[in-house]
Amino acid sequence: MLARAKLSNCPMSARKMRLVADLIRGKDADDALDMLKFTRKEAATWLEKLLLSAVNNWEQKTGNEDPDEYELYISKIIVNQGPQLKRIRPVPFGRAHRIRKHTCHVTIEVDNKVYLPGEEEEEADIDEEIVETVED
Repeated sequence: MLARAKLSNCPMSARKMRLVADLIRGKDADDALDMLKFTRKEAATWLEKLLLSAVNNWEQKTGNEDPDEYELYISKIIVNQGPQLKRIRPVPFGRAHRIRKHTCHVTIEVDNKVYLPGEEEEEADIDEEIVETVED
């Protein structure tokens, strides 16, 4: 079962956030949390909170099932550019330079590798429907 968590308007550039996001893409949730805990970048703290939120969302969706039993992994992580805050910095001779403060949006999706009870039957039904429509 898929669970998602979003972080909007994070006060960090998307380029810096992607450096850490690429480290954990496709990893198991426990391994990713360990990697984030020992990564010495600010983006790691933001992503750690977001990943914990996604795991918690998965638990709520499944009715408080234990995430360790179902081997949660990060199925998708997307980092997009957010709006820029534009500020002005005074410089000599009455001029001004523009400062652009970048923000980003992050989306994490976690999924389980081990099927939940009843989840295999649903996917088998969907596969049968696809085969029937292709044959017709």
